[in-house]
Amino acid sequence: MGDKVMFTAVAEKGGYYGPFNADQILVFNTAITNIGGNYDPTSGFFTAPAQGYYFFTFSYHASKQHKTGLNLMKNHEVIVRAFNDKIGAATTTDNAGNSATLQLEVGDRVSVQLPAHCHVYAADSVTTFSGFLIRGA
Repeated sequence: MGDKVMFTAVAEKGGYYGPFNADQILVFNTAITNIGGNYDPTSGFFTAPAQGYYFFTFSYHASKQHKTGLNLMKNHEVIVRAFNDKIGAATTTDNAGNSATLQLEVGDRVSVQLPAHCHVYAADSVTTFSGFLIRGA
């Protein structure tokens, strides 16, 4: 493994995505950058190639027709969230995001979960997921 691990991917699903009746991994299917090849744009998972400290961030755009939100996941644990359940509020769109610095072991997986009954806009490069290795442990 080299010392460069970084990716940025966007969700391109052709428009609004969700809501669904159950939580699901949001697959950011278009990788803009994937140095090291550790983000899988077919599954939505980043797999840590080395023990170390990593930074992750996600952002989304959505309408106020349904709840909106995303969760940053480490393996099966929610680390941070961005969420809005104010349907039909004064504005018609919602933009949100969150970030986290994580200590990962080899093989740990990081992903973004679309919670049940939420939706996002998955087109035009507005819903994104990025991460990079800060320093190996």
